[in-house]
Amino acid sequence: MSREEFFSSATFEFLENLTDNNQRDWFAEHKQRYETDVRQPALRFVEAIQPRLRKISPHIEAVAKLTGGSLMRIYRDTRFSKNKTPYKTNVGIHFRHEQGRDVHAPGLYVHLAPEECFLGAGIWHPESSALREIRTAIVEQPTQWKRARNDKRFREIYELAGDSLKKAPLGFDKDHPLIEDLKRKDFIGVHSFARKQAISPDFLGQVSDAFAASRPLVRFLCRALHVPF
Repeated sequence: MSREEFFSSATFEFLENLTDNNQRDWFAEHKQRYETDVRQPALRFVEAIQPRLRKISPHIEAVAKLTGGSLMRIYRDTRFSKNKTPYKTNVGIHFRHEQGRDVHAPGLYVHLAPEECFLGAGIWHPESSALREIRTAIVEQPTQWKRARNDKRFREIYELAGDSLKKAPLGFDKDHPLIEDLKRKDFIGVHSFARKQAISPDFLGQVSDAFAASRPLVRFLCRALHVPF
């Protein structure tokens, strides 16, 4: 197995400095550090993981482009936010389903920040129509859902996370045996890890293995939403 370091302590040092100096003038002065220590390592990581993701699902894309690819923009959209700081202080890498731009489809996610690092697998904040389809699939295929949710390897690595309703969703039985799952507003597995793992030469392999363990959940969600897996 190949071993290569992508991110480094300099990656996290830049993010810490940006947290303390989240201003356009500071970023302009230190933009080369962002390119060298954050963006270029992230793009190399996206490129390196692409063939591994295709073994998990040929429909989940790793796109190593400066804009419009898997690496999320560092620039924040402040138009509708009370937080007017111009930059994100984390690395966000989203591996979208090929139909993710057209429908709310599951995907995989890497999050690196000074205060927390985690992987995500599944679907976060789906639209109401997609949410209803997932809930309906759980009701109609309870055995398949429990098999995906309780998969041994998946549960060793991930914890189901996200928001839930306080009451049963409209149109679903409040006494259903899977009501706690039906209340979910997000169907996402989260795996937290230490910063030191992100800067180790084994990081690519660790992420690939963790993503492979998410297959039961992601497969169920894709089928529920009628997109290929």
